[in-house]
Parts: sequence; structure tokens; C-alpha cells
Amino acid sequence: MTEKCMEKRLIEHCAPTLAGMKSASLFNYFHKGEQIVREELREINDLLNDKGVYADVLIWREKSALIYVYRVKMLEKELKQPGVLELLERYGYENSDIDSCMKHLKYRLLKCTCFPHEIGVFLGYPMEDVKGFIDNKGKNCESCGVWKVYCDREEKDKLFQKFKKCKDVYLQVFCEGRELSKMTVCT
Repeated sequence: MTEKCMEKRLIEHCAPTLAGMKSASLFNYFHKGEQIVREELREINDLLNDKGVYADVLIWREKSALIYVYRVKMLEKELKQPGVLELLERYGYENSDIDSCMKHLKYRLLKCTCFPHEIGVFLGYPMEDVKGFIDNKGKNCESCGVWKVYCDREEKDKLFQKFKKCKDVYLQVFCEGRELSKMTVCT
């Protein structure tokens, strides 16, 4: 039963990632014990890792865990895009290796007084919007959807609608009994 709860939360917050439309997603998962979450994540990873999707805890809190769901190949590609490493270096990242970046991101989440804004890079947000958010301190955006938009509003609003449609369809078929592993696109 608990596993299905975790699966439903994955679908609610990560459907575009499961569908291969987005490299990563993030959600807060309320729990009744760290060991239970570790077991749930082990089961989820057993189901999804062979499809290129991984789930990990970025930060533990007393009653919640920040769960990061990502596609390794897509994320590797995005971390190597022009300008990404330069942006990350401003925040102490040494290279674009996923393991190294994840370790430093976890450190930043623990040490920063506010949420580290470079996390948009790890969530597949367009670089111009990540930079726009940082430069504008989260203000003056053109639109707000999955992320704050600073360029190409109409294009990104259409993308947000696709993400919503994906989530709605995924929730519907999950509630009808389809298994999470069969809903996850292999990359």
C-alpha cells in the first residue's frame, strides 16, 4: 500500500519525466520514517532503473524527504550544454559529472539559507529561464508555470499544457490499474 502511495506521488509530480519529456522532477514526500522511504525508493528504483530513471533523496527532514527523479542520459546531456558548467561553477560545482554534481547539490541544499536557484539546471529548465530567475532574483517573470519563464512565454506555456496533459493521462491510467513500470518510457 505504501509503495502505491509513493508511485502515485511520482506520477503526480514526475509524469513528464517518466514519459521522457523532461530530464528530472522534484517533490516533497511526507513520511513516517526514513527506513520506510529508503525501502520505497529501493522498490521504485528496482522498477525504473532499467528504463533509465532513478529516484534519490536530496535532503532529509524530520517528517519529509525531498525526492529527486531523473533520467541519467538526459541529465548528462543537459549538464554538458553551453553555459551550464560556467553557471554551476559560480556555486562551487567543479565539473559536470552527475555524481559530483548531485553530491554538491545535496551539500548546497543543507547549507544554503534559501533554496539553491541553480537547481533549475538539474530539473531540465531552459538555461535562459534559470539565468533569468537568478539575475532577477525570482521577480519580473513573463509567466509562471512549472518554472518562472523569462523568455519565449507562448512556447513555454504550450509546454506546460503538455506537461499537465501528460500528468492527467498518467494519473487516469494509473488509477485504472496500469503499472508504473509500464507507464515509464525507456531511454
